[in-house]
Amino acid sequence: MTKKKVKRTSKSTMSKKKTKRKFVVVKTKKKAKHIPKRIISKKVVSKQKTKRKSTEITAKEETEFISAGIKSSGPAVGGCLEKTERKPTGMTSKKKARRISTGIKNLDPIIGGGFKENSINLVAGDAGSGKTIFAIQFLLQGIKNKEKVIYLTFEEKKSKLYKNMLGFGWDLEALEKKKQFHFLEYTPEKVKKLLMEGGGEVENLIEKTKAKRLVIDSITSFALLYEDPLEKKEASLELFELINKWGCTAVLTAQAYQQEHTELSTSLEFEVDSIILLYHIKKKGIRKRALEILKMRGTKIPEKTIYLDITNKGLAVNPKIIMAFD
Repeated sequence: MTKKKVKRTSKSTMSKKKTKRKFVVVKTKKKAKHIPKRIISKKVVSKQKTKRKSTEITAKEETEFISAGIKSSGPAVGGCLEKTERKPTGMTSKKKARRISTGIKNLDPIIGGGFKENSINLVAGDAGSGKTIFAIQFLLQGIKNKEKVIYLTFEEKKSKLYKNMLGFGWDLEALEKKKQFHFLEYTPEKVKKLLMEGGGEVENLIEKTKAKRLVIDSITSFALLYEDPLEKKEASLELFELINKWGCTAVLTAQAYQQEHTELSTSLEFEVDSIILLYHIKKKGIRKRALEILKMRGTKIPEKTIYLDITNKGLAVNPKIIMAFD
């Protein structure tokens, strides 16, 4: 018998094959480095401590930061500070107060767009100067803007007022029927009661109608109820507090506002937000009209007395014509 030859492979050849097979089959994986939880937590804590250390400040330091225009968003010690750029003088992020149109032709542009919303404004002048016309025009402008308005008077009779205003084409009776214009006639004594009740009928009407404009014509009769200057001032302040509570922009009319002889100057001039003077002065036998903005908080006003006219459509001013009564 012949022996079969067994084909032997050398060790080196086998190892090469094995190596080759191993290289092909086995893929090397990179093992993630395992860090015990204890070590991780220590590292995080140490980082937090380092970060906190860099942001910790004392109360004294915070005062210095604030004066430098940097504000703190946390407590005085251990709080984080964020830097805020200081704005140049005259620049502010606050929203401008909404303006309410007076309804007087050419007046709004010279007073920043009108009265400030929810302000109390005094319109004063002698008899025949146009105070009631001013007040009604102010209310009619509100009606044009789809606002409900209230006219509260101590002196004017409804029938007489409505008849006089027809001359300007203003049908107040028709507006009242539509519940756009509300007329209230009060005696000064009833106003005293109104103050004691904290609003009474007027407040109920404002809440019911959601009125945004209010006229009190005139405040003089109300002021005459109080002989003592202190009582007069206290009553005026109570009335102003009520108006502010009602959320209305108000126009109060007053008789003959002349600083040298007015009874209202001490009790009202410092409390109202604006004062507009209406003049009807005789010069060389001819009476001339003029308007002056004596005061208006937060508003740049023209330091001059300007021309005023009563037209067939109501009051109108001309800021280009300066009136002198010397």
